[in-house]
Amino acid sequence: MSEGFHPGATVRVRNDWPELHGPVHIRTPHYLRGQRGTVVRRLGDYPNPEDLAFARPAARIPLYHVEFDTDSIWPDAGPHETVLVELYETWLEAAP
Repeated sequence: MSEGFHPGATVRVRNDWPELHGPVHIRTPHYLRGQRGTVVRRLGDYPNPEDLAFARPAARIPLYHVEFDTDSIWPDAGPHETVLVELYETWLEAAP
């Protein structure tokens, strides 16, 4: 099991486009690519759905609740609003 990210950690959603590397089943919203958020909690370890979609062996990977300020994603969002998203660790990287 991965040590992973702890609650309060600042993370960035990888800005990766794996469709260029073969068939994939992307489980991360495009509008979050490159965005910074805060880990709220680790939800557990689950089989990677991007592999399960193609009947490939799927490693168990951590899944997190990550919170994002909406005004950094959508310029017309109201102040102090957030969105909470479930994201797998493979899509997250530590952000400064």
